[in-house]
Amino acid sequence: MYRSTLKAALAWLLLACSLLLAAAPTLAADDYLDPEAAFKFSARMLDPQTVAVTYDIADGYYMYRERLKFTATGATLGEPRIPHGKVKYDETFMKNVETYRKSVTITIPVRANGMFTLMASSQGCADAGLCYAPQDASARLVGALPGAGQALAPADGVSAPAAPSELTGIASVLGGGKLLVIVPAFILLGLGLAFTPCVLPMVPILASIIVGEGAQVKRARGFTLALTYSLGMAIVYTALGVAAGLVGEGLAAALQNPWVLGAFALLIVGMSLSMFGHYQLQLPLAWQNRLVNASSRQSGGKLAGVFIMGAISALIVGPCVAAPLAGALVYISQTRDVVIGGAALFAMAVGMSIPLLLVGLSAGSLLPRAGAWMDGVKKLFGVLMLAMAVWMVAPVLPPVLPMVAWSVLFLAYGFHLLRGRGHWVRMTLGALFALLGALELTGVATGGRDALAPLAHITGKHKASLAFKRIKTVAQLDAALAATGGKTVMLDFYADWCVSCKEMEKLTFTDPNVQARLANTLLLQVDVTANDADDKAMLKRFGLFGPPGIILFDAQGAEIADSRVVGYQDAQKFTTSLLKLN
Repeated sequence: MYRSTLKAALAWLLLACSLLLAAAPTLAADDYLDPEAAFKFSARMLDPQTVAVTYDIADGYYMYRERLKFTATGATLGEPRIPHGKVKYDETFMKNVETYRKSVTITIPVRANGMFTLMASSQGCADAGLCYAPQDASARLVGALPGAGQALAPADGVSAPAAPSELTGIASVLGGGKLLVIVPAFILLGLGLAFTPCVLPMVPILASIIVGEGAQVKRARGFTLALTYSLGMAIVYTALGVAAGLVGEGLAAALQNPWVLGAFALLIVGMSLSMFGHYQLQLPLAWQNRLVNASSRQSGGKLAGVFIMGAISALIVGPCVAAPLAGALVYISQTRDVVIGGAALFAMAVGMSIPLLLVGLSAGSLLPRAGAWMDGVKKLFGVLMLAMAVWMVAPVLPPVLPMVAWSVLFLAYGFHLLRGRGHWVRMTLGALFALLGALELTGVATGGRDALAPLAHITGKHKASLAFKRIKTVAQLDAALAATGGKTVMLDFYADWCVSCKEMEKLTFTDPNVQARLANTLLLQVDVTANDADDKAMLKRFGLFGPPGIILFDAQGAEIADSRVVGYQDAQKFTTSLLKLN
């Protein structure tokens, strides 16, 4: 009896031990780091012909030397210079192996003329006993052949290399790491962006603020207001860009939703109504007295409000992804160098602010004196502010609603100017606005849905854009690239809120030369408006931070090196970019 009881007890003890041993790995697994955190991968260009790959290894973890492998697309790699590690006998592989702890840096010779993708494979383990599966990582880098800056004549029978893309040039400037070169270059790039549809809307906002000061505003005051507004925009623009680079994904989609745009549009409507003299925000009397007393000592309260308005205006500029912005974000995401990347973004914002500063300087000379003309100017800026509000929310509304809004706004202001007798300039402007409103209204009534061409469906001058095949997931893209049928492939990233995407659609993709160049190309498009998990995966696949972005592939489904188009390009420039499809 005792023997059977002892046997039963031993059996239960063995069973309990087995369960504990089986559960131990499961319990311990929760304490292991993700492989991306245990073995942090980074890559940068030491010089135009050398890549430096670094793995930062967490405490309690190690990596295998023999498991490091490197390949590249768009470049030719030389023999990697892998430092020797510490030799140990490994129970997993049953042999002596070289391992690394803390960190390891590998340098790799590279021959590339522009942007290329480096792929790295590695494997490591934890001291506690867990060995990870091989891990893959990649980075977009920019190389340059020796003497690439010199003009070389092509050899007989050999085509001249394609000109480096805009992204390549920007990445080369950033890769140099010299602020004395980067800052002036990005100021010029920002000045070029200052005249795009994304940045120009800030001009009437600032002008309305200056006009609100009255006819007595001086140049110094106007410049101070413009500088304060620009500084608010530049600081927030830089902060958003640095955050996007560090996070590894664009923030534009989060900002470009109906709630954010609607709130900002309402704020602009409030400002516009104050230009008409019919609307004024009133604070409690006690607060007003305190503000009056404070303003008698300083004008900081006004400047603080202008600074905040500039900061909010960064929401207009931020979603506009252009090549300079994309280059800076890629640089930050790869190098984690927020000093160089942030300086480039701030310099670009300074360049975009130059027209704003000129508006501030001109305040004392261009604004009319107090009287009927000044009242007319204020009302004109009020109309411009209302137009800004419509323009801002148009991407997230059905096409018919912005057209109705434009027709009401133009007709109302046109009839206001035509009412009574006035100067010929006033009457001419009134007739012009009334005509524009009538065209928009006619377009709405007859089924038109394009505010820029309200009667195109009637006149027959509507230009057909490219016919894209929509895809959603990475798997669908891979399947399409595996079955190209011998055609080259163009992948277009699009979003409803993307102003530059709409420009490309209406002005570039409708061009006959562009369509002829793409006649034998498979056209794919991914709509990232929803910004869901599939959209983020597609953007991450190509290291993009938002639309517009165009990726070109050869007939075998491989991305063509240094051929990406980021930001708006007109038809002529885009046709040149498409030469790399051949």
